[in-house]
Amino acid sequence: MDFEALWLTLRLAAATTAILLLLAVPLAWWIASGLGTMRALVQAVVALPLVLPPTVLGFYLLVAMGPLTAPGRLLILLFGHTLAFSFTGLLIGSVLYSLPFAVQPLVAGFEAVDRGYIEVAAGLGASPWRVFRTVVLPMARTSLLTATVLTFTHTVGEFGVVLMLGGNIPGATRTLSISLYDLVQDGNYAAANRTALALVVFAAAALAAIYLLPSVRRSDGRQADVVR
Repeated sequence: MDFEALWLTLRLAAATTAILLLLAVPLAWWIASGLGTMRALVQAVVALPLVLPPTVLGFYLLVAMGPLTAPGRLLILLFGHTLAFSFTGLLIGSVLYSLPFAVQPLVAGFEAVDRGYIEVAAGLGASPWRVFRTVVLPMARTSLLTATVLTFTHTVGEFGVVLMLGGNIPGATRTLSISLYDLVQDGNYAAANRTALALVVFAAAALAAIYLLPSVRRSDGRQADVVR
């Protein structure tokens, strides 16, 4: 296995997940807190990467970060170089491409919170931030875990956006999925099989954690009820 690509992939997935949780939690709460045309439009934009070919998103990001566009020239002015074919550019692309995997589970979790608890807490004088922190987030913790795992796992398996935006630079933009592609292109199927198997095992373990944790909690809850 290409351990340099593995380390870069884990760095990219961890950074993408951390950034997206900071952005997705308030965005998902705003979406879940009401209705309206603006919220529907925002949801549509957030969900766009789910139906858009990743190469399309990667192409437009590549163009936007280049010197021929105003945003690209501004980024070059700020960073001193184009962000395309760099880890930072790869991170921006990953954040945009994995956005729905962070936002949608959180929206579902926030919408499932019983509004009665929120109203009671607000009636007792709790501030909106305290209500969200002490009532909403704990009740939506399973959705928060789901968003975290899905975002991390999805970033680990990215290919199209990574290839379009980052290319194949060892130590800078070559992730495990790109490394797997290279191995197949070179005809090294034994090494490709090991890399692919590692990705399959990782994805299966992550999904198992998502589905098993709520079951364990429900089981613990029933055992506690029996003891009482």
